[in-house]
Amino acid sequence: MQQVASLGNDNVSRTTLHYTPRGYSVLFMNLGSWRTAISATLHCLTGCAIGEVLGMVLATWWGWGDVASILLAVALAFFFGYLLTFVGVRRSGADVATAVRTAIAADTVSILVMELVDNAFILAVPGAMEAMLTDALFWVSLMAALAIAFVVTVPVNRWMIGRGMGHAAVHHLHAGDAGHAAHADHAAHEHDHSAHDHHGHH
Repeated sequence: MQQVASLGNDNVSRTTLHYTPRGYSVLFMNLGSWRTAISATLHCLTGCAIGEVLGMVLATWWGWGDVASILLAVALAFFFGYLLTFVGVRRSGADVATAVRTAIAADTVSILVMELVDNAFILAVPGAMEAMLTDALFWVSLMAALAIAFVVTVPVNRWMIGRGMGHAAVHHLHAGDAGHAAHADHAAHEHDHSAHDHHGHH
């Protein structure tokens, strides 16, 4: 039988006890930790970086202006950010609707903050928007912008996760899956144990 206990604020930490053949083991998840926030932000950074680079490459190739370039890069950053979470949640066994809802809940604020900081920095760097893909300034300013956006977004994610928002939705989903799996394993163990006892009586 699955047992769940909470330590401190329910939105900050959770300890789940689940049955294993060797007894009860502890699955501990500190939702408010810096490590969790950093992991969530790196996830968003990956999607944003893919979208930013692809957007800038396409906009430069097509000869688009600054505003159109930024809008395309932001749109693709959101798309790839959501896509990475969507794929991960789908792999955990969730249906399409649940995966979409989880991705939107987990990543929207994180990507928004990252894109605001990222693009504000690039706009502030003289010549960065006019730089071509072959210019060092293009890549240096983009990497610096993403690095600064990462530093700013980590505490935002930590604050949200600690209150059960943002990427906490993904962690809760995975924790639920782990709980269901543990419960199924425990039920199977109990069934095997009962069958063994019944056979022993004979």
